[in-house]
Amino acid sequence: MNPISCRRGPTRWSAPTYLLVLLLLSASCTRQQSASGLTIAVIPKGTSHVFWQSIHAGAAKAAQELGVAIIWRGPLREDDRASQVSEVEGFISRGVSGIVLAPLDDSALAPPVAGARRRGIPVVVIDSGLKGSDYVSFVATDNRAGGRLAGEQLASLLHDSGKVVMLRYAEGSESTMQREEGFLEAIAAHKGIQVVSANQFGGADVEGAYKKSESMLAGFKKPDGGLDVDGIFTPNESTTLAMVRVLQSNGWAGKRRFIGFDASDLLVKALAAGDLDGLVLQDPVNMGYLGVKTMVSHLKGNAVEKRIDTGVRLVTREHMNDPDAKELLHPDLSRWLKN
Repeated sequence: MNPISCRRGPTRWSAPTYLLVLLLLSASCTRQQSASGLTIAVIPKGTSHVFWQSIHAGAAKAAQELGVAIIWRGPLREDDRASQVSEVEGFISRGVSGIVLAPLDDSALAPPVAGARRRGIPVVVIDSGLKGSDYVSFVATDNRAGGRLAGEQLASLLHDSGKVVMLRYAEGSESTMQREEGFLEAIAAHKGIQVVSANQFGGADVEGAYKKSESMLAGFKKPDGGLDVDGIFTPNESTTLAMVRVLQSNGWAGKRRFIGFDASDLLVKALAAGDLDGLVLQDPVNMGYLGVKTMVSHLKGNAVEKRIDTGVRLVTREHMNDPDAKELLHPDLSRWLKN
């Protein structure tokens, strides 16, 4: 007799036999998904940027090591709050073991997380903070420290004098807000540096951020085509890539000091070419890994820390080939993401 398939429909069994078979089928399919019986939803802010693919790789690595199943689902765009709220609510209804969430908005995602807690589904927050205390642990970069690293490096490159602009990311994003404020705090300590623009938002996608970058810098364009700005800071992958493209298309690349945040193949190439003077790097693979690992530990009844720092460092062109820098600049995602 052939084994019963999880996809096969019912045959002509008696009612008691049929119910027993359904129970056996359910148990069999669950075991195929997760040896531990645990299923964890991992919900990023978006799915297109390399940063989120790295989070996914780290989560998959932890799932494989710990014998749990993960479900990776998130909005395509990083400004689709309604979609992310819907994802959380959907997983609550589904009854997953736990949720690992990178909240798009520190306020908008607080109610669904509170709802998960009421239903007995724990949430570990990663990457970006959330208002309230309805989550088990916060696993993330010290983003304010990352912003300060950028500010201090830019001030050093400018020898403590000049004009600086910062393109913000998006309103409601707690992680990038912390980076922006950390940057401004560091720059404020250098009285010879003037921040001439810090109130513009690039938005969630590269094309939108390109237009905002172009518009902002147009206000500082000299009659001779030069740029009346000495230094630039951008707080995430999309704004950094957009700003690089604007500088390149206007012939300004490499002529102004520029510190960005996060890494992708294009940004690494820009750093090597001198179009960027430094990248502040998180460890998204480690963040995804520790997010899932922390959740599993909590589900098994172990005490977990309320705040877990996943590390941050600044990499310049001179140190791109340092072993620890190379691991952050060129993570081997294919090892954990098979498809």
